[in-house]
Amino acid sequence: MKLSLIIPCHNEAENVRPFVERTLECMELPEAPETLEMIFVDDGSTDSTFANVARAMEEPLSQRVSVKAIELSRNFGKEAAMLAGLEAATGQMLGFIDADMQQDPATSFQMFAYLQEHPETDCVAAVQEERHEGAVLRWFKRHFYRAFNAVGDVELPANASDFRVFRRNVADALMSMPEYFRFSKGLFAWVGFRTHTISYRPAKRHAGSTSWSFRKLFGYAMSGIVSFTAWPLRLILYLGFLTSLISVIYLVVVLVEYLAVGIDVPGYPTLLCIILLFAGVVMLALGIFGEYLGRIYIEGKRRPVYITRQTITRESANAPDPANAPGSSAPHEASDAR
Repeated sequence: MKLSLIIPCHNEAENVRPFVERTLECMELPEAPETLEMIFVDDGSTDSTFANVARAMEEPLSQRVSVKAIELSRNFGKEAAMLAGLEAATGQMLGFIDADMQQDPATSFQMFAYLQEHPETDCVAAVQEERHEGAVLRWFKRHFYRAFNAVGDVELPANASDFRVFRRNVADALMSMPEYFRFSKGLFAWVGFRTHTISYRPAKRHAGSTSWSFRKLFGYAMSGIVSFTAWPLRLILYLGFLTSLISVIYLVVVLVEYLAVGIDVPGYPTLLCIILLFAGVVMLALGIFGEYLGRIYIEGKRRPVYITRQTITRESANAPDPANAPGSSAPHEASDAR
């Protein structure tokens, strides 16, 4: 296959068919790939997402398009679904795209065409021109990128997303890192390669509502920072040094006042404030240490990032393997763990 489009899905039952129809329309564009592989990864949906994908695979498709549907055994998270798609893809080039119709497959084909015309480029990433979000959420996201780039070991482009197309060597580099806590934006930045960015205007979501709440986004952002920098640990060192310095200065001031002026040393209120201050610092330190230690503990278990429940494949008429009859959509039961 020339291009493999990986589509992570979680409760996208109403968006599957429109996405397939739009993708088939875009296959008539001049920049469309010669052959396309669509890989739907159902990340433990509680609706009929996987069933709708299977029904869409039974309908007439382009002879240049093959479809693969992967159902995970439970909800492992988008990052795990993306890894499952990477490991199942066979394309010379690969891309990530959401199924909610906010990202147009035509843009993916434009990124594919750019890579075809520029062999010196390894990856094309799409950056949103504007976000259809509240002012508070936009403010937090903008400052997240600033904070990450200030303390992280790699630099993230502002408003970077997982919407991108890249070559097989980039995919191989991503799959060579089997870490459990995955942060794809950081992984793309860490592996390097020559990346070109383009801007795109996201459309409105076709149906349903996003599963990304502010709490989940905040946790995802903190996970990214912890995964790519030891700065929080250094922060404890700096904070401990600062509080120790303040304590020594305050002790000297109290002693000077007592010896020179003869005033009484402040008692209960001062002691209480100092205890609360150091208790807060200790709890902060324990929390940061616990976050890193917990990740080490889970990584040490070497549990799979995801487990596959079943996979359905429908090959295109142009598939090179004659053993796979065109239009075949028989399900293959599997319990594959990665």
